[in-house]
Amino acid sequence: MQPPVFLKRTTTNDTDFLLLVAELDFELWNELAEDQATYEQFNKVPAIVTAVVLYEAEVPAACGCFKEIDAETVEVKRMFVRKPFRGKGHSKTILQELEKWAISLGYRIALLETSIHFAIAKSLYQRMGYALIPNYPPYTDLPESVCMKKELK
Repeated sequence: MQPPVFLKRTTTNDTDFLLLVAELDFELWNELAEDQATYEQFNKVPAIVTAVVLYEAEVPAACGCFKEIDAETVEVKRMFVRKPFRGKGHSKTILQELEKWAISLGYRIALLETSIHFAIAKSLYQRMGYALIPNYPPYTDLPESVCMKKELK
């Protein structure tokens, strides 16, 4: 029997969201130490009211959020699944919830950035309908960035 999974819409100030993001940052610093020094400034998401935490058996297992770029565009940020919970489709569930939420608020486009080092993430995003695009600011001159876009429907 699968443990129960549920989603909570919250803010980036939520204790469980902050816990997950701290683990994400720890992994990034340990896996991409040199790059992380450059990217950390772009990963700040203070006081964003569009965050999601996924719980498995009442344990915070995954998170993500989006921030507004303009009246019709959001950027997906801080997508993360804790290692013991990977391979269960939680990233897809988080991304679908963020897209659904963005659509309900009237947004039509979702952007995101990932690293060339994260092939699994890039593959997930492509399966979810995201297409590669030229790097957008602030990632324009960062060759290890991969930027993607999806028309929300």
